[in-house]
Amino acid sequence: MESEPLTIAVDAETNVSGLLMLPPKAHALYVLAHGAGAGMAHSFMTAIANELAAVGVGTLRYQFPYFEQGKKRTDPPPVCHATVRAAVNEAARRAPKLKLIAGGKSFGGRMTSQAQALRPLPNVAGLAFIGFPLHLAKKPATERAKHLADVKIPTLFLQGTRDELADLTLFEPVVASMGKDATLKIIDGADHAFHVLARSGRKDADVLRELAQDIAAWSKTL
Repeated sequence: MESEPLTIAVDAETNVSGLLMLPPKAHALYVLAHGAGAGMAHSFMTAIANELAAVGVGTLRYQFPYFEQGKKRTDPPPVCHATVRAAVNEAARRAPKLKLIAGGKSFGGRMTSQAQALRPLPNVAGLAFIGFPLHLAKKPATERAKHLADVKIPTLFLQGTRDELADLTLFEPVVASMGKDATLKIIDGADHAFHVLARSGRKDADVLRELAQDIAAWSKTL
């Protein structure tokens, strides 16, 4: 289905673009942030939005200011956090009767969790992360997860077994430490971009469908 272009005011000087997709009879709206190197219109973001629409989850995709301005260097965290909050507020205004979830792909998901940890996002029932970047490639660590202890709403982590930015032997204890409201869904054979090898017998489209179904099923439990 088609997305509705919109403009989101972050502050008096900064506006960013957004794309709202609201399927008929949607039961939730996912405020979906993009990864560090690809904006809201990237093929992955478009494909997951379409798959989510098919299972009754609307999406509000949006740009971070650096990407809107054509820059490669990501914005400082406070700017990203303010952008997340502005997008969440816009989602609540556009669909006041829908359950709100927030999160995103990689960097976008991490900025959302940081924002929530600092100050709860209004009206957000849960956070869903598509490939949370626990550490840099080939540099296993858990420092990026420290703020997750301050996230006090339900969370869903969707992680591939071949993700070089999330060693599952480190990630599983992190999620376990968050308590019963944190859920880790492991996607067999997927890398950080949720690509799967041909010999797996699955296609990337199958993985995208699985991600959307997992998010839809989880959101109904909130």
